[in-house]
Amino acid sequence: MKITVHSQSDENMTFTLEGVDVAYANALRRLMMGEVPTMAIEDVTIFKNDSVLYDEIIAHRLGLVVLKTDLDSYKLTPKGEERIASPEYELKLSLQVEGPKNVYAKDLLSKDPAVQPVYGDTLLVKLLEGQSLELEATAVLGTGNTHSKWSPGLIWYSYEPVIKVNNKLLVDDIRGDYPPQIFAADGTIDVKKISTPQLVDACANVHPDVVDITYNTDAFRFTVESFGALRANDIVLQAITAFEGQLTTFEKLVKEL
Repeated sequence: MKITVHSQSDENMTFTLEGVDVAYANALRRLMMGEVPTMAIEDVTIFKNDSVLYDEIIAHRLGLVVLKTDLDSYKLTPKGEERIASPEYELKLSLQVEGPKNVYAKDLLSKDPAVQPVYGDTLLVKLLEGQSLELEATAVLGTGNTHSKWSPGLIWYSYEPVIKVNNKLLVDDIRGDYPPQIFAADGTIDVKKISTPQLVDACANVHPDVVDITYNTDAFRFTVESFGALRANDIVLQAITAFEGQLTTFEKLVKEL
């Protein structure tokens, strides 16, 4: 197995995985989307709501607020067990505001400074003069297989593109058929600039004699876009840890047969 990282930041990561088959690649993708835990609001107790939105709608909007996740400080409730009312398993957030005011995610008061809304300007509700909203929310760790609000990001892969460029056949009449992002300063097509799946798709089958794109079916180009709860590389590492845990459990069950 070989991994080549092409780009990496807290929000995005692209890498190529070689030496595995499509079943392994898809399993890794599904683990990243469905088995990596993040924090999200699960329960909401509303004490007062004078807004135009029903309690259920406000609770739903709160559940979709992306929370920065600290995996070292919280535990995931084991499957099939009741959640323990403990700071290790849940986090309380409160909201008490009066109108006229636009209520944003940043108005939520968290008992843990490390766990805050990632996008503070997310609008929750608009309060008019004389209206108020008071509530307490409980955030817990969960996984995307339970509900999409716990999914850490968007993850996809494709076969690794093999790109060949013949600039000798690039004439002015066909330049406009290609995205401007792929051209170098001297006006030629720079193969290194065809660096995203979108640009690959935009160049494929346009003029195969100029830009020829084939695919290596033994290598997979992964793109990880984090929603912000976790860093992109942490999503990958957590998925690998989950994979190892599942394989260990499987091995134990087989030995018990």
